[in-house]
Amino acid sequence: MKLGLTAAMAMGMAGWIAHGGEGQNFSNGWKFLPGDVPSAKNAAFDDSAWRELDLPHDWSVEYSFTTNHAGGCTAFLPGGIGWYRKTFEVSAAEKGQIFRIDFDGVYNNSEVWINGHYLGKRPFGYIPFSYELTEYLNYGGKNTVAVRVDRSAYLDCRWYPGSGIYRDVKWVAHGPVHIEQYGVFVTTRGDRVQVDVTLKNRMNAAEPVLLKVDLQDAAGKSVGFQTLEMDLAAGAPAVGTLAFTVGNPERWEPDHPYLYRAEVEVVSGDRVLDRATTGFGIRDIYNDPDKGFFLNGEHMRIKGVCLHHDGGAVGAAVPDAVWERRLRYLKEAGCNAIRTAHNPPSEAFLDLCDRMGFLVQDEAFDEWFNPKDKRHNFNAKDVDDLTRGYSEEFGDWAERDIKAMVLRDRNHPSIIQWSIGNEIEWTYAGYSDATGYWDKENEVSYYWDLPPFSAEEIRERFSVSQKRQGEHILAEQAADLSRWIKELDTTRPVTANMVMPSVSHFSGYADALDVVGYSYRTVLNEWGHEHYPEKMICGTENWVQWEEWKSVLENEHIAGVFLWTGIDYLGESRDWPKRSTASGMLNTAGFRKPRYWFFKTFWKEDEPLVYIAAQPQADSNYLLKNDEVVENPENPRDKKWWWPEVSNHWNFEVGEPVYIELYSNCEENELFLNGKSLGVRKLADHEDRLLKWIVPFEEGSLKAVGRNNGQVAAIKTLHTAAEAVAVRLKLDKKTLRADGRDAVHCVAEVVDEKGRSVRHRTHRVRFSVEGDARNIGVDNGNSSSVQDFQSDRCETDQGRVLMMLQAGKTKGDIVVNASVDGLKGATVRIQQQ
Repeated sequence: MKLGLTAAMAMGMAGWIAHGGEGQNFSNGWKFLPGDVPSAKNAAFDDSAWRELDLPHDWSVEYSFTTNHAGGCTAFLPGGIGWYRKTFEVSAAEKGQIFRIDFDGVYNNSEVWINGHYLGKRPFGYIPFSYELTEYLNYGGKNTVAVRVDRSAYLDCRWYPGSGIYRDVKWVAHGPVHIEQYGVFVTTRGDRVQVDVTLKNRMNAAEPVLLKVDLQDAAGKSVGFQTLEMDLAAGAPAVGTLAFTVGNPERWEPDHPYLYRAEVEVVSGDRVLDRATTGFGIRDIYNDPDKGFFLNGEHMRIKGVCLHHDGGAVGAAVPDAVWERRLRYLKEAGCNAIRTAHNPPSEAFLDLCDRMGFLVQDEAFDEWFNPKDKRHNFNAKDVDDLTRGYSEEFGDWAERDIKAMVLRDRNHPSIIQWSIGNEIEWTYAGYSDATGYWDKENEVSYYWDLPPFSAEEIRERFSVSQKRQGEHILAEQAADLSRWIKELDTTRPVTANMVMPSVSHFSGYADALDVVGYSYRTVLNEWGHEHYPEKMICGTENWVQWEEWKSVLENEHIAGVFLWTGIDYLGESRDWPKRSTASGMLNTAGFRKPRYWFFKTFWKEDEPLVYIAAQPQADSNYLLKNDEVVENPENPRDKKWWWPEVSNHWNFEVGEPVYIELYSNCEENELFLNGKSLGVRKLADHEDRLLKWIVPFEEGSLKAVGRNNGQVAAIKTLHTAAEAVAVRLKLDKKTLRADGRDAVHCVAEVVDEKGRSVRHRTHRVRFSVEGDARNIGVDNGNSSSVQDFQSDRCETDQGRVLMMLQAGKTKGDIVVNASVDGLKGATVRIQQQ
């Protein structure tokens, strides 16, 4: 690769123009080799036989699922060591400039060399980091950057983290007088906008400059322009601050995610020394301990979900288009917030949240000094592997890592909270003892319910057991993390997800937080407000169950919830061959699950909806007793993470008793089987919002009719499917950008002669692609499927399977074929532009 010069650059340093902190994409044209080759750090190393690829890249997801050197927590996909190299040129005319390489995330323990010179190591796999390259470059010649990634501790996480340079890389060049990385900070309050710009003069003499800031609306029209004269001392940073009043501003909010832009230039005479651009939104947040969360002066309930960073079949290297589809589905269900459980997301993900209108809780860590036990990993026999992870590095890196998160992310209007950690109390013995979290002698857990002790008893138990915390005191660490955040940003509250909130309040841990997050502890919602009325409470981890949302509706002071989870994620499995955790509203293929529709009925109450779910009564949690459907006392419904294995089809054995439940937000609902009414259920009569029937199966149609004020408001019909005869292909869009990054979702459905989905049978679908595009993963969404993601074929689940297609770089038609042996195939064309 040759880094080209603009005409201004070719004039030399005096005419050089840079984009401070923005840089250019440096993700294309890398080479990769799995395995450890220490000599690959040397510039002269021969990598001609290595695989060529573009970043982002996750090598683990390319392998087959296995129990060999892989565990259930990390999705039965192997880790290991891998090397990346990229060779490029820098012209002689560019000597005298400052060069930097920015990594948005490498998992993990990355080490970087430039031309054989060691630049450094970054253990944490979820954080951005950078290295300056200036003094080690060959100007007018070739240069090689080499990256070693060490994920040999393959059980280093409680979920699937991925392996490799799985986020973007940028190349940044600027002059000796420049805007610092993340040096433009925009804050808003009402119609006031403040822009702080951090500049650096790396010359030997002072430099007078003119700082220009232009605020522009979404159409590019200036809504405010100011300048500031500054005299930059040699070798020192300086901050220039400009304040604006924007007339009648467009407010950023979930239903109207309006984005402005700040364009910054540093000028000396007629020379532009540096420039930077950042997007921002004008919005105000307010947290009221009595009334909850307010955005732009309006009360808003947080309808949030927790998300891990994997994208199913593509692993941790997730194209923007994949996230866009997933987020769009969540928004359609009424979701307005994301918690980035349990680490900082990519910059690209936050850009999407800004544009699509999601509130974000940006979370830093899952572990602090003490590791979390990972022994529920399948086949984990090496004790050292059970708890290895970031906790080993936390003491040396925590301040740098959390500050890197805040500096990169603080201009995003979507971010409303900074979270310093997730369920950290687990790892401190004093907390477990104080709450009776686990009674080893009697094998009793008090985790999910009120502690079996009074407040006074908990205080006493904690006081006695606190000495067992060791040298690291949780409350002190929390105070440090909160302080480090507030050194960089005071416009957002600091929170944490507390799994033992009672003792966390007593211990002083909660004192470090502006907003306290309760993890699965709605039972303490009223108690927390009564005893700590100065703290706003938010459910930061909640089951996808009606009772969790009901508690928000009944407790005005609760800001909202973050459900676990919005989307099924890879890992955290205890059993082979279970590759993923099926607690989400969407599955790993992004298909909407029954609980998605259930939550939509009360998160989008203004959209009339009925949804039919069914399963054999013998497999259900319900019985028919005196013509009423009642819960089976010997097999009660799970009220936590899991959901019954109900399906959205009407194909069972003739005469077989079938359990049916309707999800609806209509006042009354009537169910018809082949035109015969099976009775009316009124929503107000069912506190659990589940409308239930048990009926003998007969072929035909099952129709649900929802009514409001006696008028039909919503209808849903299921038909018995006949034998499969064909495959149908559906796309989420018909064009691709020829940029090598865009993606389209191709869903193959097996259908009968009337075009009805055949969801009760399994078929093996094979995909083929013609043209400059590539299949980057297939998935049916079933958490127990261990079919290869990197394949041209996959068995259906619920009658469908997904293939994700990524664009190439050549314009022209792309042809996708889907076939099943013995059935009529399907073909679609996609325009690559």
